[in-house]
Parts: sequence; C-alpha cells; structure tokens
Amino acid sequence: MGAEFDLNLIRTFVLLYETRSVTAAADVLGVTQPTVSYGLGKLRRKLGDELFVRGPGGLLPSSEAERLYPPLRTAIEQLDVTIGAAKDFDASGPISFALGLSDLGEVNVLPLVIAELEARAPAATLQVHAFDVDTAVDQLTRGQVDAIVASPLLDSTRVNRVPLFTEGYIGMVSNDHPRLRRGTPTDAELREERHIVVDGTTGHTAPRQALRTHGLEGRIAVRVTRFATLPYVVQDSELVAIVPQRIGRALSRTHPVRTFELPWPIEPAEVAAYTRRTPGRSPAQHWFLAVLRTALQDLP
Repeated sequence: MGAEFDLNLIRTFVLLYETRSVTAAADVLGVTQPTVSYGLGKLRRKLGDELFVRGPGGLLPSSEAERLYPPLRTAIEQLDVTIGAAKDFDASGPISFALGLSDLGEVNVLPLVIAELEARAPAATLQVHAFDVDTAVDQLTRGQVDAIVASPLLDSTRVNRVPLFTEGYIGMVSNDHPRLRRGTPTDAELREERHIVVDGTTGHTAPRQALRTHGLEGRIAVRVTRFATLPYVVQDSELVAIVPQRIGRALSRTHPVRTFELPWPIEPAEVAAYTRRTPGRSPAQHWFLAVLRTALQDLP
C-alpha cells in the first residue's frame, strides 16, 4: 500500500507540473481537489521543498520541481506503457472531442479529420477551438482541448509532439494580374511587386521570413491576421501573396486566383499534432491521436 501511495504521489506531482492547476490535475486523476492538495502537502513534507507556488498563470514550479520532473515523468510514462494505459477505447458510443486549429487548419485539415471521425465513430461530436500559440500548452495540459494540429513549434516538455506532414509554399496572384500572367516570375519581377503577408503567431512565418531574406520587406503593402483573408484581397488587387502549397491550390479552384512556383526556395513547414503527455492522456485521447494520424498520413 505504501508503494502504491508513493506512485500516486509521483503521478500527482507530474500532473501538477504539466497542468499548473490543482483543479485540472484532479480532473485528470478522477479525484477531488482536496485529495490533490493533500498529496501536494505530503510531497512538500517528504521533499522539504515548496515545489509549486501560485503565480499569474497558475502554479509555478520551483527549481527542485524542475529538476525532479524529467525523471519522474519518464518513470510514469514507462509504467503506463507497461501496464497498458493506452488500452482499447470503445468508439461506438457518444463521445466528444475538442481540437485546436488555425484558420488554415479549419480549411485544410478539418474536412479530413471529420471524414475519418465519421467513419470510425459515427456518434462522436467535435468542437473546434481557435489555435493560440500563447495559450496552447495550457489548453492541452488542462484538458480544454484534446489535441492541437499546427505548424508553429510548441517547445514545451509538458506536451507530446507527433509530426504529421510537411507543407511547402507557392505564390498567389489574381487571375487578372497585369504583369504576372503565367509561369514562374523571376526574382527581379517579384521585387517590382507589392506584397501581402499574414502577421501573428497562429500561422506560417516562413513567407514573411523569405521576404526579409530576399530584401523584399520594404515591398510589403498590406499585413493581415488570417490566411483566410488572402484570396479575397488578392483576387481584386495586384498584390502578391506567398501561401502554403495545398491551401493555395485549393483556393485557385474556388477563387479567381492563380498560383505559381517561387523563384527561390523556402524551407517547408512541419505540421504536427500536439497532445498531453502519456501520464495525463486518457484512452479516448490516445484513440483520437490515432484518428488524426490516419486522417492526415496520406496527404499528397
């Protein structure tokens, strides 16, 4: 019993570190908040350290908690795998999932996920949340979303990252652009044009970086907040946009715009799925991650 209780304390510590919240840790563990608070108090006495203090964004780990987290997380993950924490999930009944996506993800990724979800769990429902890089890690670890699919790197030990696919870039202009009518424009031709870019942290940053690298930042005429805005502006202007390849080709089928290969290379973006780490991930969330991987693994 003593060993079992110590294991529960370790699991409590790992989840407090990842969720930064007594309430969220209690929800994952399926216990009451006082139970988690009691466990934290026992850990503090055993280790002779405060471990967590309250801050503006939730619980903040002490330096000792930072030191303890990696080995304890690894131990819990290995134990969960050994005893089959990712046991089979019954997808036949009603179940609800929450997925974080950017505006591009809602156009590019969401239809494929819905198709896979409907095929494997017809009674499931899905809530889509707007991706925000500043709050994404907390959304995952506190259970507000089950997964996030995005290109920006969430560099945190508190979440798990699974690469899904890479995305290259192409140019996009109006079908009626008076100068860029066909083929790949030259570097010199693009330097004469005015450009539109997407600012913000929810989308791809490579187009803005490419313009800076090639000395074209001074040619940026318009900055918007969402990629979904681009076709409506480009189709009625002479502006040039650089967009992810798949979305650009899809937009060329639904808007009076054309796409073209760029005269210089841009490093492709890697789109990944982010979830809670194994100790806090439920069987349903394990299953949902498999749905995402299957839905997106065969993108051309």
